[in-house]
Amino acid sequence: MISAKSSLNRAALKGGVATFVIAILAIPGAALAQAVPTPETVATTTDEGTIVVTGSLIRNPNLISAAPVTVTTADTIQLRASNVAEEVLRDIPGVVPSIGSAVNNGNGGASFVDLRGIGSTRNIVLLDGNRIAPAGIAGRVDLNNIPLALVERVDALTGAAVTTYGADAISGVVNFVTKQDFSGVDLQLGTGLTEAGDGATYRADLTVGGNFDEGRGNAVLSVGYQKADPVYQGARDFSIFGRSTYTGAPSGSGTAIPSRFTGLRPIDPVTGLPSTNPAVANGNLQLDPATGTARGLYAPFNFNPYNIFQTPFERFNIYGAAKYDVSDSLQFYTRGLFSKNNVKTIIAPSGAFGTPVTINLNNPFLPAGLRNQFCAANVGAAGTYQARFTPAQCAAAAVATGPTDPNYRTVDTALARRTTEVGPRISDYSTTLFDYRAGLKGKVTDSVDWDLSGSYGESENRQTLQGYVLASKVRNTLLVNGTAANPVCQTADKTCVPINYFGPAGSISQAGAAYINGESTTTVKTSLAQVRGIVSGDVGVAIPGATDAIGFAIGGEYRKYKAQQRSDSLAKTAGELGGAGGAAPDITGGYEVKEVYGELIVPLIQDKPFFENLTLEGGARYSDYKVDAPTEPAYNTFTWKAGGTWEMVQGLKLRGNYSRAVRAPNIGELFSPQNTGLTNLSNDPCAGAAPVANANLRAVCLAQGAPSTSIGGILNPTAGQANATAGGNLELQPETANTWTVGAVFQPTFAPGLALTVDYYNITVKDAVSNPLPGDAVAACFGNLSAASAASPACLAIRRNPATGGLDGDPSTTPGLFLASSNLGRIETDGIDVTLNYSNDIGFAKLGITGNFNYTFHSMFNADVTAAGGGVSRECVGFYSVNCSFTGSLQPKWQSSLRTTLGFNDFDISLLWRHIDGLEQEPLDVVEQGSYLPAYSKIKAYDYFDLSGRVSVMENLSLVLTVTNLLNKQPPVVGSNAGSTTFNSGNTYPSTYDALGRRYAMQVNLKF
Repeated sequence: MISAKSSLNRAALKGGVATFVIAILAIPGAALAQAVPTPETVATTTDEGTIVVTGSLIRNPNLISAAPVTVTTADTIQLRASNVAEEVLRDIPGVVPSIGSAVNNGNGGASFVDLRGIGSTRNIVLLDGNRIAPAGIAGRVDLNNIPLALVERVDALTGAAVTTYGADAISGVVNFVTKQDFSGVDLQLGTGLTEAGDGATYRADLTVGGNFDEGRGNAVLSVGYQKADPVYQGARDFSIFGRSTYTGAPSGSGTAIPSRFTGLRPIDPVTGLPSTNPAVANGNLQLDPATGTARGLYAPFNFNPYNIFQTPFERFNIYGAAKYDVSDSLQFYTRGLFSKNNVKTIIAPSGAFGTPVTINLNNPFLPAGLRNQFCAANVGAAGTYQARFTPAQCAAAAVATGPTDPNYRTVDTALARRTTEVGPRISDYSTTLFDYRAGLKGKVTDSVDWDLSGSYGESENRQTLQGYVLASKVRNTLLVNGTAANPVCQTADKTCVPINYFGPAGSISQAGAAYINGESTTTVKTSLAQVRGIVSGDVGVAIPGATDAIGFAIGGEYRKYKAQQRSDSLAKTAGELGGAGGAAPDITGGYEVKEVYGELIVPLIQDKPFFENLTLEGGARYSDYKVDAPTEPAYNTFTWKAGGTWEMVQGLKLRGNYSRAVRAPNIGELFSPQNTGLTNLSNDPCAGAAPVANANLRAVCLAQGAPSTSIGGILNPTAGQANATAGGNLELQPETANTWTVGAVFQPTFAPGLALTVDYYNITVKDAVSNPLPGDAVAACFGNLSAASAASPACLAIRRNPATGGLDGDPSTTPGLFLASSNLGRIETDGIDVTLNYSNDIGFAKLGITGNFNYTFHSMFNADVTAAGGGVSRECVGFYSVNCSFTGSLQPKWQSSLRTTLGFNDFDISLLWRHIDGLEQEPLDVVEQGSYLPAYSKIKAYDYFDLSGRVSVMENLSLVLTVTNLLNKQPPVVGSNAGSTTFNSGNTYPSTYDALGRRYAMQVNLKF
């Protein structure tokens, strides 16, 4: 479906794909086939017997990849019953789940991949070996836009590929390779449902392809539709109620019903009046609607039932490709991609999340008991009790007629009240992407080819926030005169509806809910323009001892990235949208890069004893970056790789690769302004009574902006979410990395059909573009308190709520933690990959076994929070915590997937075994935040089994049935504080473990 408002989209597709599809229909008796991509993109054998591997630019008949590549085939995708590409990649060992369909609070409407757990910005997603337009200011490709119906296989290349594909490929690339020379018509219809009867999925894809002009031309068109329904956390027993990771008790948000107010003194249980004890700090107390007074204990708001485990998703997509042989030595090719997808995230209702407000004491809804507490809420500078207003002043203010009355009084407080009357918060993300590519390729000689192509793509992501309460209107509705039966807003806004925030759930009228409710939009647009030229082949000369000629590739590339974010006034105003986190400022940025590169493959010794084939390869790329900024930052980078393969005897090959890689900072890292948003922190060192007994701690809390009256009464961040201020930095430089792999390939002659690979990988990123983790920022200040700590930069960088002393609240007044961007980070990871493939005829059936196994030794991150060093190296493999789930979900030491298939004449049956190693609480987290409840401090190893069957109903008709999570294994329960909000949701980690339960899927394939 092509949007009528986008003439550019229409023009892009009309110029290439549509022309060739019309050609198919216009030529009688045209044979059917699919387009051929550029030669460097396919890890398969071409008609000329030339092998081309993902990760290389050279076609060479004896090339064996020096770097490990994990392959997922179209058959696997079909048996997995996946709707989107992110679900396919989630099961590959060594891939750490990133943003995807199982992420609700933190999903921006796009899905990403995170190779090796070092961040989704450190790998590249390719379509047939080429980049496509990114989905946001971080430059990442949205996996929701990949046309799965036309994908033949997915190659995941481990290790740096920056010399081949450019910056960002430090951990590798994921290359979606489309079907080549497709001929005929392929209709796929699929649907799925959980055993609980929810989470329905639907899929329909139609692909038509064929040849024309006596085989000189070829074109294909694929159109698809996919849809997924939500699964609510309230529909699963283990997630109905939020649980504290530390105690196991019910937990939730302090923004609840009834309302909570700051600056109050608790009721003295003896006198029934506000306490006059100066040792009792002013609190953040919840109103008891029955008595009209605020007391110390409050019931947390259970937000789980509103949240979802599977985000609603809907997509329309079109993919078209074509080629035409102008002559025997010249070919024109083109490809067009269009996608329109919609993702909704649904979270608990909005409200006033610690919003600073002013309340007049003659407000007709204000209970007398609460009025008296407001009047008595103050402690003098010397610590002696001193009422804000005398009892006489308070009584006179209660009956004041309005602002002109000399007895009129107001009080300032912060309001926390969940507005369930408004309904849930819904973020609707609508993304439109088109990407068009065209090129010419031909031959210089019989062994040397050239390829010149250009492409342009745009992505637009429009976020519409619904159900959010506006802080400015909340303030209007709290300044009320008149009577409870006839209240009148004091504001000049004639549409204002007075609201009773002092009652139970339902006290906000329908008219009041409509008045404070607002809708806001933020739009992010990105574009990528590319020109690429390459000459590749062989030099026609072999060195002594070898039979094959030296292969080479040389080329140049130009890329221009642009991105902008535009928000309406509501989204740009910090704290205006209740519960939306920070503001969404306008962002404009871009950069361009010019590159030249080359690769060599040199066969050294061939067909000799112990040297069946010894081949070396190398590559280098020079890049010139220029950033679109007033200061015009610029930098040059040089990357290189060296590797080789040694086939000692038939069936045994050794391989290795070493790369010097770089990653240039992306537009978001460069251009995002400083902005206050949300991060995860369960325990605030200044919370509770600790600052009362510790003079150094008290001094630090006060230096960070906590009022003296809050000491002893500061609360931990509500729902474990603290404010944090961060942003981009135009002074950032490219990060550098050293990556290397070494391994072996076994294809023993005594076991026909068996192939086994074992590879060790090691990645070290220096000068990493990074932000301190919340635990790092807190530890830098509170890790070793002294008398001088209150004046230390690490402590003064933390800024507290001026009303409550906490680290949460209105972002316009509470910056919270300061997480500055810098090049001070360091990342290290290493591990072993093993792949197993075996196929054989065992008499009664054909047996196929495919296994992928990963063991990660280390995955360490050091943010180095001070310029002088001293940062903590945080090991996260095998552990979970808030700090260990910021770049992605869990990373167990051992992961594996093993598929066993038996093929018969008319059907086959396949069992997939997925294993996830056990994990436990991160040791540093024990020190920083305290021990988890013993039952929540460890996760045992998990095994999932998925059963699939494929039946040939007729010659052209097949049926695939899949049962995912065959044994209906429930996910581990670790509470709601064991990780970041993005990945720890519903008391578990739904991106890693199956929170949906047993699911059934059916797919019908019709081909002719």
